[in-house]
Amino acid sequence: MPSTISDAALFLFVPGDRPERFAKAFSAGADAVILDLEDAVAPDAKARARAAIEAVASEIASAPCAVLLRINAVADPAHAADLALAARIEVAGVMLAKAERAADVERVAEASGRPVVALVESALGLGEIRQIAGAAARLAFGTFDYAADLGCRPTREALASARHEFVLASRLKARPAPIDGVTAATRDEALIEADAAYAAELGFSAKLLIHPAQLPPAARGFAPGAEAVAWAGRVLDAGRGGGAVSLDGEMVDAPVILRAQAILAAAARASRGGR
Repeated sequence: MPSTISDAALFLFVPGDRPERFAKAFSAGADAVILDLEDAVAPDAKARARAAIEAVASEIASAPCAVLLRINAVADPAHAADLALAARIEVAGVMLAKAERAADVERVAEASGRPVVALVESALGLGEIRQIAGAAARLAFGTFDYAADLGCRPTREALASARHEFVLASRLKARPAPIDGVTAATRDEALIEADAAYAAELGFSAKLLIHPAQLPPAARGFAPGAEAVAWAGRVLDAGRGGGAVSLDGEMVDAPVILRAQAILAAAARASRGGR
């Protein structure tokens, strides 16, 4: 069954003006494919991209994974036409580029009739992130645009505090864990896997990807290790009777059991290839 926006872990971008790549992207193994009308499409090609997407609407509706449409920011001249397209075709959701206000997210959700992933990629957006989280189905972090807005380098250290805000806002508004930004390297499997593992360590549960080659290493990065899976299994066995018990010299209570359940769920998702 196709993933939903809430449980998808691997989100693969494909340019909206390259319809010959759509079928390959749908079958690549991603949980969700994002048909991009924003950065991947030149300004003079955006109308052509919308037409190309609408022409294959039936294939999009029957894709084996969730399909989202990334639309341009509310201030962009292409936004209105993008939003109208999102309302006409059957997609799992809309990703709003450069989301900065909860009211904009609410308007896009109402106009499209779709859940909205708010792609926050500016200081203003981060400043409003808790309100945005309350209006969106899920948050995503546009790391490179955010770093450019702040004038900082897009390193783990420089973006750590922002990433914490994404995780905290998502939890406070009872939203799924957020989606981390892209890794620019498309063939450096060690780096892609490490970036995904770092995101998972901070509390993210998904990642934006720009090439099918990034899917396997990203999936490995989010997958719990064998030792963690074994520990989680022992925790659930020990906690079956209810109440707090001791395991390996440590207390096992409700929060520990929740952590164990999350580890086993992530392992099960990884064993299915991400979906």
